[in-house]
Amino acid sequence: MSPYLSTVLLLVCSNVFMTFAWYGHLRGMSGKPWLLVALASWGVALFEYLLQVPANRIGYTVMDVGKLKVLQEVIALSVFAPFAVLYLRHKLTWDYLWASLCIAAAAYFIFRKH
Repeated sequence: MSPYLSTVLLLVCSNVFMTFAWYGHLRGMSGKPWLLVALASWGVALFEYLLQVPANRIGYTVMDVGKLKVLQEVIALSVFAPFAVLYLRHKLTWDYLWASLCIAAAAYFIFRKH
């Protein structure tokens, strides 16, 4: 498998865990003590790191760190938007579109050939 594809797939999976670690507790755990919620989030985040670290190591063999960071942000928003709608039952607003366009512009500038 190509390092580009491996990096993207690992980052997508990593971001699913990251999104649940950061925001999953907002639904159903609001009455729990924050320390318990933080520990549970750290447990979920461990899986994120087990995927994110190899993703960045593989990606760094074919991309510079700026490209890896922007790729991460594109994937993060791509994972977060459906999570917000489907899991948190949050309504998407036009601001998601504008933010997506800004990230798309960042991706264009960081990945363009000079």
